[in-house]
Amino acid sequence: MLPPAARLAARRLLGLASASASQSAARRLSPSPISSPAAAAATGYFSRTFSSALNYHIDSPDNNPNMPWEFTKANMEKVNEILSHYPSNYKQSGIIPMLDLAQQQHGGWVPVAAMDAIAKIVGVAPIRVYEVATFYSMFNRTKVGKYHLLVCGTTPCMIRGSRDIEDALLKHLGVKRNEVTSDGLFSVGEMECMGCCVNAPMIAVADYTKGSDGYTYNYYEDLTPKRVVELVEMLRRGETPPRGTQNPERKNCGPAGGMTTLLGEPKPPPCRDLDAC
Repeated sequence: MLPPAARLAARRLLGLASASASQSAARRLSPSPISSPAAAAATGYFSRTFSSALNYHIDSPDNNPNMPWEFTKANMEKVNEILSHYPSNYKQSGIIPMLDLAQQQHGGWVPVAAMDAIAKIVGVAPIRVYEVATFYSMFNRTKVGKYHLLVCGTTPCMIRGSRDIEDALLKHLGVKRNEVTSDGLFSVGEMECMGCCVNAPMIAVADYTKGSDGYTYNYYEDLTPKRVVELVEMLRRGETPPRGTQNPERKNCGPAGGMTTLLGEPKPPPCRDLDAC
């Protein structure tokens, strides 16, 4: 016979299992709220956070498995170059760079037909490509603007005002996060740490205006709400804003006003003669 503690634990586990089964049955009997784009909009599906929304796919006229999709001739040469880095029995190792190439070719997002095409090239089931595309937030599975503006939302940038930067962008462009402007030029998303904490707050701009051959991905740092709107208008006019820090008093990641330490050659440690080594 089991001791009292073990019997109690067993009863609790059985209770949890029973509750879980009841909930699963209820979910199976309930109609799906995202059975169609119209139902999705009515239930607020598209107002989900972007990361949650990307776990789902709903067929639409411009994103379904029956769409014809293939790499261009020039990009197919790049695909072959990518595959040349891996053994023939490990072609699936090229899925990530191939998804990135497909995203550049398709104007900043990867339709399900492109994922299927990649699956055929590397010889795996389509689900293996879907798993990668849905895991990494850098792969966009819905349309984005020709200029996709990504606001860093990690702690250092947030402390330095990244929410004000995002609010300024959304208000100026008249969109919500991950929506595309009516002219198709801009969309605003969120990205996690981009490694420029010392120059916070910052955004990255993915430029898809010239396709995969002219694709660029640039950082703009030390931003203010006023300056980020100015950058948007420069992009709208087809200009190329200066990359990096937007603080005129800084050079790269150096302090405002210039260096105050390490102004000359460092002194050698007093413990030994470096020249004698």
